[in-house]
Amino acid sequence: MIVGGGLAGAKAAETVREEGFADSVVLIGAEDELPYERPPLSKQYLAGSAAREEAHVHPRAFYAEHDVDLLTGVAATAIDVVEHRVALADGRGLSYDRLLIATGAVPRRPPIPGVEHARTLRTLPDADALRRAFAPGRTVAIIGAGWIGCEVAAGARTLGADVVLVQRAPTPLHAVLGPELGAWFGDLHREHGVRLLTDAQVERIDGGGVRLAGGDAIACDTVVVGVGVAPDTQLGAAAGLAIDDGILADEHLRTSAPDVFAAGDVANALHPRYGRHLRVEHWANALHQGPAAARSMLGHGEPYARLPYFFSDQFTLGMEYIGLHDPADRVVIKRGSEELQLRAYWSGADGRLSAALHINDWGAIEELERLIEDGVTVDA
Repeated sequence: MIVGGGLAGAKAAETVREEGFADSVVLIGAEDELPYERPPLSKQYLAGSAAREEAHVHPRAFYAEHDVDLLTGVAATAIDVVEHRVALADGRGLSYDRLLIATGAVPRRPPIPGVEHARTLRTLPDADALRRAFAPGRTVAIIGAGWIGCEVAAGARTLGADVVLVQRAPTPLHAVLGPELGAWFGDLHREHGVRLLTDAQVERIDGGGVRLAGGDAIACDTVVVGVGVAPDTQLGAAAGLAIDDGILADEHLRTSAPDVFAAGDVANALHPRYGRHLRVEHWANALHQGPAAARSMLGHGEPYARLPYFFSDQFTLGMEYIGLHDPADRVVIKRGSEELQLRAYWSGADGRLSAALHINDWGAIEELERLIEDGVTVDA
């Protein structure tokens, strides 16, 4: 049984069949949608360049053809880890032999007065609502200039809306990429007509827009909050599973309860390479961790040790990042031959490459991954 109708859950269902499992497979999704991937929601689908079905992990026929009992539009409400049963919102109770929790994450809503007036982006209906709101002549205020905030800003500008991007830090993506790369992304957004307000503190949100500390106001038609997500651990916590920034799992993605596993955004799993628990909120982690958990459920899994990877598309910019750097790591940026092209390399105190990214340097990611995997010492 798999609870969670996202990418990790759908790929886990696919994998157990590929591995030859012949008994019952049940996939439970709370949303009334086929399991889908989330990156298009802030990229191609939001910008209107991709059809809805392109976000689906599999077409509907896949589940019938592979004898996967797909239950959509019904939430799991409780897990009994002793009796091996899952209760559903429609009153049914289902038994399992092995259970995978892949409930993902939920948008964070900061304690700002009036935050209930703001929209978030996590689901297909959220993206539909934002597409309708992003139009020429409309003004959008986006609170938070992390990955989601920046991608939503790019989508809104592509659709013709005026955009104000509000960030507490000195630059966009400051916490994840540092000041130099953050400033580079800030320039990109300004060049595309985004009004960028940095070092700004939101005081409240009301029907007319956003009020900042100090008295400045942003008049707008729509407010979007994009300040990150929190793992959706409610189901696991109520079942008594060990929780710490997600559902704790070992390197085989086993949780603290027998026969219960976790994967995707909700899983805080022990990573063999880093020797600590690591929760990764990105597409590639769900893509690969769901199948890894499925193999562990079948009894022949291997430790999940893939390097973290994520990508972003903003305007004409495409970026890929591989590895995991510490804020104290040294970064070296090498400009490319094109205007919007560069690579960045992070190295730790031992000089070894910890992470790297490229922007519009297609084909580079395989080389960068190999350098990190091989523990290469780099010369600044």
